[in-house]
Amino acid sequence: MDLTGAKWHKSTKSGSNGGDCVEVADNLPGVVGVRDSKDPTGPVLTFGPAAWRAFLARVAERA
Repeated sequence: MDLTGAKWHKSTKSGSNGGDCVEVADNLPGVVGVRDSKDPTGPVLTFGPAAWRAFLARVAERA
């Protein structure tokens, strides 16, 4: 999957102390990327937009 042009961002709830965080790139058509912020050149999980929205909805239910 070509993630060239991905704009990665952390949650606003992430601290600035370099802790365990994930970064999300949701600016690409048809795909949402998720990666470990400590390993930006490492593996990336990808989700379709509908699957990502379902994940976020489920997380919000638990918050």
